[in-house]
Amino acid sequence: MSMFDLALPLLRCLDPETAHRATVRALAAGIAPVDRSAPPPGLSQRLMGLDFRHPVCLAAGFDKSAECWHALLNLGVGAVEVGTITPRPQAGNPRPRLFRLPEDVAVINRNGFNNDGLDAAAARLARHARHAGIVGINVGANKDTADPVEDYDYGVRMLAPLADYLTINVSSPNTPGLRDLQGAGALGRLLDTVMEARATACGPDGPPVLLKIAPDLAEGQLEAIVETAVRAGVAGLIISNTTIARPESLRSPSKGEIGGLSGRPLFGPSTKLLARARLLAGDRLVLVGVGGVESGETAYAKIRAGASLVQLYSALVYNGPGLFRRIRDDLAARMAADGHSSIGEAVGVDAADLAEG
Repeated sequence: MSMFDLALPLLRCLDPETAHRATVRALAAGIAPVDRSAPPPGLSQRLMGLDFRHPVCLAAGFDKSAECWHALLNLGVGAVEVGTITPRPQAGNPRPRLFRLPEDVAVINRNGFNNDGLDAAAARLARHARHAGIVGINVGANKDTADPVEDYDYGVRMLAPLADYLTINVSSPNTPGLRDLQGAGALGRLLDTVMEARATACGPDGPPVLLKIAPDLAEGQLEAIVETAVRAGVAGLIISNTTIARPESLRSPSKGEIGGLSGRPLFGPSTKLLARARLLAGDRLVLVGVGGVESGETAYAKIRAGASLVQLYSALVYNGPGLFRRIRDDLAARMAADGHSSIGEAVGVDAADLAEG
């Protein structure tokens, strides 16, 4: 148990954003635990040309401005995704904008892509030694941009040389109009621009591109997204971002706050969407499962639904950084109990049942 795990009760006494900033600053200053343990056998994978030591990764949103990715890699994560990074610095929405829902093991945020901007993040990411671990960069558009596609074009051209992989975020509910880019026509134009920008910056060997989508999709929209992504040459989908839905099961006094809901209540709908995407995409796209991952059981369920990798963030609020190792080790035990010698053997085995359920 690290000092961060021991500090959890104290951090919970602070408002959520203050606690988060304190944690980022401590990590950036080198006050961080280091996990040097070797992952159990069978968890490593080569995906999208990258070697993942294990599939349990950190989602975007924690290290918004690439301040502490180096310390996060030392926690023993499978990969760290920084961002969302916008071309220009952005203050985000007024505070308070981050809310714990402890009764529901959930979080609501309406941050609005608050980050230090591309130049500051790029300077920090330039120090990334590729052998130290996989760092993905999540790219977004400024709220007041005249043309979001131009923002993505610029962000990809500037950040692609620094990334192990890129994520195109068109699914945050906290930037007005952003989710409209998930429509087939708009998405096709955006992804064509992104792939051209990557080629301009890096040539034919640029980092793989993933698309992060919302859980709140209209009828037929997932089918269009999958086919558009495949046609454009996207490597994978991250499923999913936060939801604007509010399940009747929510009990916390903060349940009515505006913003995206993440954590345990997102597990069911995001996992069903993941399973549907697996059936639609088959082996044409790598799928990353996000939403309610808080244990080996939930990580394994995402994998069986169709994910090759999983990401988490909200669960750290309630469980601390030791969660990555606990999930990793429990995941290996569950695989072994089912007779699987590698992650790939378990990917998608429940997809058909979950998609129809």
